[in-house]
Amino acid sequence: MPQIHLDTDLGGDIDDLCALALVLSWPGAGLVGVTTNQDNGGRRAGYVQYALRLVGRDDVPVAAGADASLPCFRVYPGLPDEAAYWPEPIPPVPSSLDTALALLERSIRQGATIAAIGTYTNLALLEARSPGILRKARLVLMGGFIFPPRPGFPAWTHEMDWNIQNDVEAALCVIRHSDPLFVPLTVTVETALRQADLSALRRGGPLAQLIAGQAEAFARDEGYAPRYGQTCAGLPDDLINFQHDPLTCAIALGWREGVEISVLPVHTEIRDGWLRQTVDPAGIPTRVVTRIDGTKFSAFWLRMITGTLDERLEPNDVPGILQSAWHVSA
Repeated sequence: MPQIHLDTDLGGDIDDLCALALVLSWPGAGLVGVTTNQDNGGRRAGYVQYALRLVGRDDVPVAAGADASLPCFRVYPGLPDEAAYWPEPIPPVPSSLDTALALLERSIRQGATIAAIGTYTNLALLEARSPGILRKARLVLMGGFIFPPRPGFPAWTHEMDWNIQNDVEAALCVIRHSDPLFVPLTVTVETALRQADLSALRRGGPLAQLIAGQAEAFARDEGYAPRYGQTCAGLPDDLINFQHDPLTCAIALGWREGVEISVLPVHTEIRDGWLRQTVDPAGIPTRVVTRIDGTKFSAFWLRMITGTLDERLEPNDVPGILQSAWHVSA
C-alpha cells in the first residue's frame, strides 16, 4: 500500500482540496498525515479536518504548521471569504509548530512519500530541527521553473511559481538538503478543471459536491476562462483552474500515463530575491517531470473523484498507469 503525507496550504487555491480528494479516492493509498503551511491560526487545518470528516476519515492526523505571520513569506498568504467557499463556519484547529514538524518527521521515518503542495517552509523548518532528515525523505515537490511552458499555454515566468517564490530561503534549503522529484509549474499548467466537469461533481459524493461549489466561487473570483482558457490554444475555453496539486499527488502515488520523468543537471541560486533554476552541465542531477498528458490526467482525476474509474479498479488492474514514484525514463 503506498503511503503519502500531504504538506499543503489548503484553503486558498482550490486545487489543494482537489488533491486531497484524489488521495482519498486512490485505490489502496494510505494517507498517513496532513500538515498545513502558511496557516492562519489553524484555519487551514480546520478546513482539512472538515473535508476529512465529510468522507469519514477522522482517523487522519492533521496539524497546523508554519503560520502566515512568519516573516519569511514574500506575500502574506491570506484566505478567501470563507462564506463563499465553505457551506458553514469552520472553527480553526491550531496546534504548535513542533506538533506539525513531529508529524511530518514521523511520516518521513515511516517511509511515506511527502507530497509538498504548498511552500516548502515546514520542510525547511524540519531540516533545521533535525539536520539530515530530508536526505531520508521521499519528496515530491509541486513547483520548479526549470524550462518555460510549451506554446499554447500561459507564458508565465518564474515569478508565478508561488510554492518556491513565496519563501525562497526555505525552497533553497530543501533543494540543497534533499533529493526531490519536481513536478514543475510549467507542466502542471497543462491540466484543467472545467465548467464541463461541474455536473459530474455535483452528482458525486459530499467531497465532490464541495469541490463543485468551490469551483463556482473560484471561477467568479479569478476568471481564468477569459484570462487563459480563451487566450491559450492548449487550454479549454471553459477553464476554471489548473490541477497543479492533484497531478503532483498522482505522480507521487505512481501515475505514469503520459508522464515523462528525466534527470537534468540543475543549478539553483537566489538572484535578486528570486530563486532561479537553470539547466547547467555543472548542475546537480535532478529528477524533473518534463512532459505530461494534461487532458488525459484531467479526465482521470474527474473519474476518480466521481467514482466512475471502472468501478475503482485496484492499481494492479491498471497496467501501464501506475509505476514506482521514483521510476525515471531513459
